[in-house]
Amino acid sequence: MAALSPRIVSLIPSATEIVAVLGWGDRLVGRSHECDYPLAVQSLPICTAPKFNPTGDSAAIHQRVTDLLQSALAVYAVNTELLAQLQPTHIVTQAQCEVCAVSLSDVEQAVAELTEVKPTIVSLQPAVLSDVWQDMLTVGEAIAGSAGKQQAESAIAVLKQRVNGCIARVETVAQERPTVACIEWIDPLMAAGNWVPELVELAGGISCFGTIGQHSPWITWEALIEADPEIIVVMPCGYTLAQTRAELSTLMGHPGWQQLNAVQNNRVYVVDGNQYFNRPGPRLVDSLEILAEIFYGEQTPYRYQSQGWQLIPNPQCDRTCGGSGMGRSLTDVR
Repeated sequence: MAALSPRIVSLIPSATEIVAVLGWGDRLVGRSHECDYPLAVQSLPICTAPKFNPTGDSAAIHQRVTDLLQSALAVYAVNTELLAQLQPTHIVTQAQCEVCAVSLSDVEQAVAELTEVKPTIVSLQPAVLSDVWQDMLTVGEAIAGSAGKQQAESAIAVLKQRVNGCIARVETVAQERPTVACIEWIDPLMAAGNWVPELVELAGGISCFGTIGQHSPWITWEALIEADPEIIVVMPCGYTLAQTRAELSTLMGHPGWQQLNAVQNNRVYVVDGNQYFNRPGPRLVDSLEILAEIFYGEQTPYRYQSQGWQLIPNPQCDRTCGGSGMGRSLTDVR
């Protein structure tokens, strides 16, 4: 009997991007409510939904999610009836963070309720960049065996070449590496962990917070002020550039904000965390390039500016501040 053609449901954006980059985008039959890249996936049926209101400021969202977790309730729901209709052969999900996407246990429960089909569950749990390469191999092999693994190896080689190229460019221009604070949540304050400190290091910076491969830590304002980073990159989990800019008043309103080195020297940036830094998939390579562009912009092309990152000018800082030359408004480089 011939093997069934893959029918893939992806329940996390990074996995959707992995499936697409491996060449099986046309085999996707369903997605999560957050999967939106590549653009073609936006027409697919949506198989999950949040159990909380995702609108509002970061403090309100944090409280809603916390209330669900403290009540031992799932943060997201899986549409089992839709899964039954889609009849997937594979469901790709994650076991990294139950706050970011539907949990593995919820997916397993949903699959247990299916009667006509028992899809293979492919669970990913990346913590560092090398885990993403392994996830690509895992997905490739699960979908198409040795041939799928070879496809993944080819795709990984291309991504690694870009990583190595970025590192080489940074090494030619980096003199004194800047200290960097990456903020993954605004209220309460959380620094970025997992792969982000690794990306900061590869891009030529020194991460003030977070440990490579470990979950993102909560931090205090006192700790941020004491670290006094030379660069601040704001990347709230799941937030677009526009959403992040709308939340900046919470940071800027803190009495310690204006005394920070990065603020005084016009080196505060927002990035599209939702599309790049929060998704442990192929576009973590783009995230690395974004950081290198922010750190050493005069020596690297502005490929991602406006679309991937923006400078947040300090109105109290004149145009000459910022020793690296990156302390310029967006209009200065157009």
